[in-house]
Amino acid sequence: MSKPTTARLWFLAISLVGVLALPRPAAAADFTPDQKKQIEAIVQDFLANHPDLLLQAIEKADDKLKSDAKDKAAKALADRHREVFNDPASPTAGNPNGNVTLVEFFDYRCPYCKQVEPSLEKLLGDDHQLRFVYKEFPVLGPDSELAAHAALAARNQGKYDAFHRALMAAPGHFDEAVIYQVASSVGLDVERLKQDAKSPEIDKELNANLELGNLLSIDGTPGFIVGNQVVAGAMPLSELQKMITAARGQK
Repeated sequence: MSKPTTARLWFLAISLVGVLALPRPAAAADFTPDQKKQIEAIVQDFLANHPDLLLQAIEKADDKLKSDAKDKAAKALADRHREVFNDPASPTAGNPNGNVTLVEFFDYRCPYCKQVEPSLEKLLGDDHQLRFVYKEFPVLGPDSELAAHAALAARNQGKYDAFHRALMAAPGHFDEAVIYQVASSVGLDVERLKQDAKSPEIDKELNANLELGNLLSIDGTPGFIVGNQVVAGAMPLSELQKMITAARGQK
């Protein structure tokens, strides 16, 4: 375990003062330098001799954060249901009248998104009652943003699906040159694509996705939503199928 920082020591010291039920918990500025050193030494010694208590506190804090994030996501899913599942600006695949919708927040440069892509393609091929919503979520830097802009612009040429699959199949952390090579390989007019990608409507869509992802506590990619479940991380095909089956059971 690493040595606690001074700030953390003071937080623990003030917490201990509160636990001891003193009339008014003191702030760090209320103590002299010598008193501060003494308190830090006491807390350091306490933690060294009772590491289990610190671990318990960390676990409780982590559980609280996860619970808060889950509650926040549930509220956002209820409040922003239309934006999650039925935003006309978001590309879709599968059966437009399917009885369940799977939403994915993804980044083209995310290796885990690439890892799960074959499972998603199989789902769409096998499950003819599945509707799929693509949420471009470029969180891994400028090249991710460029790829997302280009992908949404590809809709103007009717090639979003083909471009999406090709970008997901592109190996490594690709750059601008690779993005446009991939675009050309699927038959896109690259010069038109570059111009269309500058559309303010695309900026609006991506900003909306980033805001929505934050509200849903999606702090990485991929992130999936189906029914009332919000799940982060790459998932095996069997788990995705279980989520979809559960969502159908809720109807």
